[in-house]
Amino acid sequence: MESSAIGAELERFINRELSWLDFNSRVLAQAEDLSAPLLERVKFCAIWSSNLDEFFQVRVAGLKDQLAAQFTGTTPDGRTAAQQLHEIRIKVDDQMDRAAQCLSGLLSEMADTGIEILNWDDLDDEDRKFLSGEFDDRIYPVLTPLAVDLGHPFPYISNLSLSLGVLMVDPAEGHQRFARLKVPATFGRFLQLPDEHRFVPVEQVVDAHLPMLFPGMEITESVAFRVTRNADLAVDEGEAQDLLAAVEVELRRRRFRSVVRLEVEHLVSSEVRNLLVEELDIGHDDVYEVDTLLEFSSLWDLFAVDRPDLKNPVWQPVNPLPSAGPGDQPVDLFARIREGDILVHHPYDSFTATVQEFIWQAANDPKVLAIKLTLYRTSGDSPIVRSLIRAAERGKQVAVVVELKARFDEEANIEWARRLEQAGVHVAYGLVGLKVHAKTCLVVREEVDGVRRYCHIGTGNYNSITARAYTDLGLFTVDPEVGVDLTQLFNSLTGYGRDIQFRRLVPAPQGLRPTVTGLIRNEAAQGAEGRIIMKMNSLADAEMIEALYEASGAGVEIDLIVRAICCLRPGGPGMSDTIRVRSLIGRYLEHSRIYYFGNGEGSGVPAYYIGSSDLMPRNLNRRVEALVAVDKPDLRRRLDQVLEFNLKDDVLAWELLADGRWRRVPKTTGFEAQAAFERLAATAVS
Repeated sequence: MESSAIGAELERFINRELSWLDFNSRVLAQAEDLSAPLLERVKFCAIWSSNLDEFFQVRVAGLKDQLAAQFTGTTPDGRTAAQQLHEIRIKVDDQMDRAAQCLSGLLSEMADTGIEILNWDDLDDEDRKFLSGEFDDRIYPVLTPLAVDLGHPFPYISNLSLSLGVLMVDPAEGHQRFARLKVPATFGRFLQLPDEHRFVPVEQVVDAHLPMLFPGMEITESVAFRVTRNADLAVDEGEAQDLLAAVEVELRRRRFRSVVRLEVEHLVSSEVRNLLVEELDIGHDDVYEVDTLLEFSSLWDLFAVDRPDLKNPVWQPVNPLPSAGPGDQPVDLFARIREGDILVHHPYDSFTATVQEFIWQAANDPKVLAIKLTLYRTSGDSPIVRSLIRAAERGKQVAVVVELKARFDEEANIEWARRLEQAGVHVAYGLVGLKVHAKTCLVVREEVDGVRRYCHIGTGNYNSITARAYTDLGLFTVDPEVGVDLTQLFNSLTGYGRDIQFRRLVPAPQGLRPTVTGLIRNEAAQGAEGRIIMKMNSLADAEMIEALYEASGAGVEIDLIVRAICCLRPGGPGMSDTIRVRSLIGRYLEHSRIYYFGNGEGSGVPAYYIGSSDLMPRNLNRRVEALVAVDKPDLRRRLDQVLEFNLKDDVLAWELLADGRWRRVPKTTGFEAQAAFERLAATAVS
C-alpha cells in the first residue's frame, strides 16, 4: 500500500521496516559507486547481503509471527503486518535486481584486474582436472546425499546453508527421485585455481560431479537454494529459573524455527519450486528467484584477496596519549586520567592503546581493588576478557554483566561467561526483561589520598575488532559524581535497587526518556533561539519524534544525523519545517551517539551527552542504557568538531526528503568527514 493510501493524519511517521530497507539501499549504493576502489565495492555488496539476511531472520520473521497470531494492530505509521510484508517484498525485489546488475559489473571489472570468478563451463580441461582432484580428495568424502521418498522424509535444512536440490530418474524403474545435497561450508564459498587469482563457486564443482554421488541415476535437474529461518530468541524470562540455561535451550530450538525465505536459482522448474514450498511450509511469496550468485555475503572471500591496489589504504589508529619513559612504554593511564577527562574517538584513536590498555593496566596494577564492566558484544579472541580473567586470578574483585541475549552473539557470550566464572569472576546476566546494552567500565583503585573510581563510558562495545571499523566515542574520567553513578548502576545490575538518583549519568529505562524529552522541551521554550543536534544510529520512538515536531513548531533549528532507521519525516510544512535529517555511509560504520542541546536545562549553557542509546522504543523501554553528560570545555569542543564535520560532509552524506525518499547530498566542497578525522588524528600525533 502506498503511503498516500494510509491517511494524511498518519503520515507523520515513516515505517520502521521500510526505513531500514532504505538504509540498506544506501549501503548497496556504495557498491554501485564507480569512484570507490573495486574491492571496497565488493565488500559493500557483501555487507548489503549480510544485512538483508539479518533483516529476514528478525524483522520479517517478527511480522510473520504477528500474522500467525492474527495480530490486528498497526504501527505508528498505520500499517498492518500484512501491508508491511507486501511493501517489503516490493523493495527487496528492487534491491535484488540492483544487486544482481551491480555484481555483474563488479565481476567484469574484477576480471579486467586479474581476479576472475568462473563458471564450470568456462574452464579448460586442465582446470577441470585440478578441481576434480580437489573434489575427489577433499569434498566428496564429506558430502551426504539425502534422498526424499517414503522411507526418507524431507531433511532438516539449516539456517543460511547452501544446498543443491537434485531431481533424477531411476532408469531401472522409471521413477522420479529427489534428493537434497548440502554444500559444505568447510572449503569457503569459492575454490581457488592454482594461479590463485581465479575462483569457481564450490556448488558448481559439486554439481559437475553429481553422477559420482548418484551412480546409475539420470540427473534431470539440479538447482542451488538457500533457506532463511526465524532466528529471534523467544526466552520467557518470567518463567525461567536459570536465564543461562533458558537461553541455551532457546538457541537449540532456534535451529528448527520456521523458514521465512527461500532463495533459489531462477532456472528452477515449477516442480522443484513447488516441492520446496510444500516441504518447507512456506508461501510462494516467500520465494526469491536469483539469477546470479546465491549468498552475496560470501563476497567477503573475494575482498580478502591480497590486492591493496584495489582497496582503501589501511588506516593505522593513532595513540592519542603520549608515550612515557624509555622504550616507548605506554603512558600510565591512571595518572593521565587524574590530570583531566579524556575523550577518545575510534577508530581514529587507537582502541588498543586506550580502552584495552586501561583494562589491562587495571588487571595488573596491585593498587586496583575491583573492576566492573558491562559486556554486550566482544571479539572472538578477546584481550579484554583475558585481562578480566587475569585480574580475578590476581585476587581482584571482578564483576562482569554479560548480556546473554545480544542477538547472534548469544553462543559466544555464553562461552565467555563460563570462562569468566571458571576464573572466579562474578558474572551477572542482567535484569529480567531487559537487555544490558550500556558500555561502561568502573575501576576502583586505592591511592595515597584514598580510594578513587576511574570510569569509562562509551558508545561502542568492548570489542577490539569492531573498534577498527566502527566510529565510536569514549569518556575516561575520575569525576566523583560519575564514579558514584556507575557504582550505583552496577549495584542495581548485580543486586537490587529502586528509585536511584543519578547525577551525571542518564540511564534507561528509568531516566533517559524523561531527561531527553525535557531537554527537547527546554529548547522548544527558547523558540528560534533553541538548537538541537543529535547523532545516532536510529530514531523510531513515536513520543520522541512528536517532541521534536513540537520543538520544530516552536522554531527550533534541528539537525539529525541518523545512520540507519529514521521514522521522523523532516521538512513537513507546519510539522517539521526546521528539521533536517542526514545519514553518512562510508568505509567506517557510524556508530557514535551524541546529543546536543543549545540551552541545556534552560540555563543557556549547552548540554552534551554521549552514550549507548539510540532513540528507539527498545532502547528507551527495554534496555539498560547509559548516557553521560560531558562538561569539560575542551571535550565539548571536540564533540562540536565531530558534529560540525558530520554536518559539513558532502561526499558520504545522504539527506531525507519530506516525501520519505533519500538522496545524496549535492557535492559542492568535496568534504569527507571520515577522511578529515583521519587527517586530524595523524596531525595531532605528528
